[in-house]
Amino acid sequence: MLIKRIMNRSAPSGGPATHPAAPAPFATAADCGLLLIRLVFGLYMAGHGAQKVFGLFGGHGLSATARGFEALGYRPGKLFAVIGGLSELLGGLGLALGLLTPLAAAALIGVMINAMATVTAAHGAWETDGGVEYNVCIAVVALSVAAIGPGRLSADRLFLFPWGRGGWGAAAVALGLGGAGAAITLVV
Repeated sequence: MLIKRIMNRSAPSGGPATHPAAPAPFATAADCGLLLIRLVFGLYMAGHGAQKVFGLFGGHGLSATARGFEALGYRPGKLFAVIGGLSELLGGLGLALGLLTPLAAAALIGVMINAMATVTAAHGAWETDGGVEYNVCIAVVALSVAAIGPGRLSADRLFLFPWGRGGWGAAAVALGLGGAGAAITLVV
């Protein structure tokens, strides 16, 4: 921090600045890193939802997913299969594009809370035992992207949406809506 202040301080009055400011880059390494995380994570989540809803990528489709939801106590199973599958599909696409980022994150967080509450929590922490490890990782990545913001290379920034920079508010929206959606689904 001290070095940064020394490098950016102005020259004494009357003299030229010792280090003229360089133009801001179009995208920083952090922006490119966020884009990579968003694309890989978001497209895998979208594909996972497409497996459930449309039977793509080796998925079993809506009918089989509905039967699985019915077996977990979600009735009507088809309705909850559509909600869960579309939440993953649209939430994943939203994160991949950096579009409506807190809402996209909320969709994924809500689905993962439901998965933990109904399936994986009873099996402990680790995926090898059927535990919450995978679901927690998905929810944390989604929440982190909402908190950090999607970066400069995103639709939110392109359309100048106010949540395009992330922050506590965007994280609170993602966690709050995801948690509320999960709670409503679990109660119904």
